[in-house]
Amino acid sequence: MMPKSAKILLTGLPGCGKTTAVMQIIANLDPKKVAGFYTQEIRQNNTRKGFSWARLDGVTGILAHIDIKGPFRVGKYGVDVASFEKSVVPILDIEQTDAELFILDEIGKMECLSEKFVAAVRRLFASDRSVLATVALRGAGLISEVKNFPGTKLFHLTRQGRDKTIAEISQILSFLKSTS
Repeated sequence: MMPKSAKILLTGLPGCGKTTAVMQIIANLDPKKVAGFYTQEIRQNNTRKGFSWARLDGVTGILAHIDIKGPFRVGKYGVDVASFEKSVVPILDIEQTDAELFILDEIGKMECLSEKFVAAVRRLFASDRSVLATVALRGAGLISEVKNFPGTKLFHLTRQGRDKTIAEISQILSFLKSTS
């Protein structure tokens, strides 16, 4: 019997701790049931130079950087769509994995430059698998689409309410707890 599936989105201002919250939530879950990725800032001398991605299995790469040239840009950052599609998008394929929960940190402008990513996210949201994703506060296309997807729970994260939000989401996903 398939467990019920949950579609959970976390949004909030930059720096409110969305990635940290996601990592705290999945720390208590069975790693064999979880697949996905998270993003982090690349900083040099307290200046943001870009963003990296890391899959939950430890593989990492660069998502965007001020030194990347090319057609895909968000603000001052060049986005490496090709490596993101090659390394990250395949782990979101429900045909290729029996993960029950997919972590997407984040569904944002940079990630949405990849049509393959957009298609993979749409398939995930239409599937019976659970999704825990962070999503940009504002944005059109897929960003607003997932927020309005039937049955999706949207949590607005604030620094003040972070612990309460983490507890609430952990409760919803408790069917994925590790049994060991």
